[in-house]
Amino acid sequence: MATSSFSQNPFPYNLQPENLKIGVVVAEWNKHITSKLLSGATDTLKQNGLSLDQIEVLHVPGSFELPHGAQMLFDSNCDAVICLGCVIQGDTPHFDFVCQAAADGILQVGLSVKKPCVFGVITTLTEQQAEARAGGELGNKGSEAALTACCMIAGRQHMNP
Repeated sequence: MATSSFSQNPFPYNLQPENLKIGVVVAEWNKHITSKLLSGATDTLKQNGLSLDQIEVLHVPGSFELPHGAQMLFDSNCDAVICLGCVIQGDTPHFDFVCQAAADGILQVGLSVKKPCVFGVITTLTEQQAEARAGGELGNKGSEAALTACCMIAGRQHMNP
């Protein structure tokens, strides 16, 4: 069973939320899961000092489209983008292709724009495992992804005061 203490650990730098714009791109596929990830992410961003008008949400069809959505948000001057999706394994190799493309694409976008592009995609074998990671007994991976974005931005602010 995977658990995380990250959501309970404060990050080492103070986030200065003024003048920040954080993008959240969220897949509509498995919306009953991704909507919980989105709620966790936005709640966490607000808890870290951002207002709703500093959070730009973009909905895309599925996790495969997350990298392109992230690029669109960076093109609108976001300081970081959180990518939220849920891919549940089925009986075909489609799961592997979508997960790998999403992970590779999200990494590539972040490196190309030199800004945090956070992987908040749940990849599970069952719907029950996804529910456990979307506000269930294993926490909310959307919230953890938002904390990661805040930590990365705070680190950049620390490096470039």
